[in-house]
Amino acid sequence: MERAVILLSGGLDSATVLALARERGYDCYALSFRYGQRHAVELEAAGRVARTLGATLHRTAEVDLRWIGGSALTADLAVPKDRPVEAMGDGEIPVTYVPARNALFLCYALAWAEVLGARDLFAGMNALDYSGYPDCRPEFLAAFQTMARLGTRAGVGGAEITVHAPLIRMTKAEIIREGIRLGVDYAITHSCYDPASDGGACGRCDSCALRKKGFRDADVSDPTRYQGA
Repeated sequence: MERAVILLSGGLDSATVLALARERGYDCYALSFRYGQRHAVELEAAGRVARTLGATLHRTAEVDLRWIGGSALTADLAVPKDRPVEAMGDGEIPVTYVPARNALFLCYALAWAEVLGARDLFAGMNALDYSGYPDCRPEFLAAFQTMARLGTRAGVGGAEITVHAPLIRMTKAEIIREGIRLGVDYAITHSCYDPASDGGACGRCDSCALRKKGFRDADVSDPTRYQGA
């Protein structure tokens, strides 16, 4: 089996990507990050997802981004609530964007892949239902793949390092339907940016809004535990 490194946040998208990579026959090594995020409860979900979906190994890297600031996920800034879903693709980058986060995460994944002898990285970026993040776009991923092939020992040695983003052109509803086909239990995932102390989803942030809409559009019962529900 070919090895692959899977970026695993514990959310709906990354869980689906892990299931897809497993279906494609990869030996999956899951990588999560404790980066100072206010929704660190997602790491508990990542552990559940890795165990349930058969990751060979799951590791959590410590990369504290709080000193950088500039994001409602890592600094003392309010998480936007009750935004219309239609406004999330208007090109404006929201305050929940973490500067260069996906570039950093992919670099860690690439470094681990070199040690593992893996040539494939999988990530759950999505360009249709995303909330305006520039590091979720196909152009970014294509550029990173080029960099990976130019700037690593494996790449200059002729290895075809590939960054897979199988959800990049899918709607949230399509992702959920695909996950259901693959047997993903979305009740064990976590998406909320501003959860309660007991882990309950706020139901009002951008991520919750997109998740709710996805289940509604997919005509699938939403298993998420929302605050006050």
